[in-house]
Amino acid sequence: MSLDRGGRPHLSVVVPAYNEESRIGDTLSAVLAYVEGAGVSSEILVVEDGSRDATARVAEDRLRGHRGRVIRLPDNRGKGYAVRHGVLAAAGRWVLMLDADMSTPIEEHARLAAAARDRDLDVVIASRALPDSRIEVRQNLARETMGKCFNLVLRLTTGLSYRDTQCGFKLMDRRRVLPLFRRMVIDRFAFDVELLFLCDRLGLTVGEVAVTWRNSPDSRVSMLRDPANMLLDVLRVRWRFRSGAYIDDEVAAG
Repeated sequence: MSLDRGGRPHLSVVVPAYNEESRIGDTLSAVLAYVEGAGVSSEILVVEDGSRDATARVAEDRLRGHRGRVIRLPDNRGKGYAVRHGVLAAAGRWVLMLDADMSTPIEEHARLAAAARDRDLDVVIASRALPDSRIEVRQNLARETMGKCFNLVLRLTTGLSYRDTQCGFKLMDRRRVLPLFRRMVIDRFAFDVELLFLCDRLGLTVGEVAVTWRNSPDSRVSMLRDPANMLLDVLRVRWRFRSGAYIDDEVAAG
């Protein structure tokens, strides 16, 4: 696979991973098969978020001989923290965030890339909630209802109009989103909202694209703990923006 000018890959695939020993190998095999088959110059960054199992070792074994690496974080800080580290370490022209369970198949990258190109977008987010979305394995009723309620509260709280902020499959123009990721502070599941809120307020173009999606039964979202924490994080994002904290961070980052 050829590299872009300057030796940079065209695409960086960032995979946050916490206790994913049983499936990270298959996920990486699927990603490697896709990028090699499509002829996409790429790197793969697995951000191992303080796992208690052999996630890092399995990932390193599977990436051996390919352009990619495992970033080991000493403690479990959350998906947002891991994604942030991966994006900041990425070298690609574009960055694809991909969940380790691959609920959205890696092949959907082609659909997001086409939307970015044809609609001149800075960020493209996969959506499970558009009319053309194809849900092959649904969540149970309780989780599906929780997601819809969170999205409604999110719209009322932030003014964001996206149908699905939480799908773990997003394609981003690295140059455009780096200043945002340097300012982001949400470590867990509401980091998607923080990213989209900053995109909206700071003028980045965002598109939402219908994808194929299959629920993974091994969800890391707690029905009891995470909804309240996510709402508090959303309120924190709003407060930080109104207080000018994100702008201050931008100045501090240079």
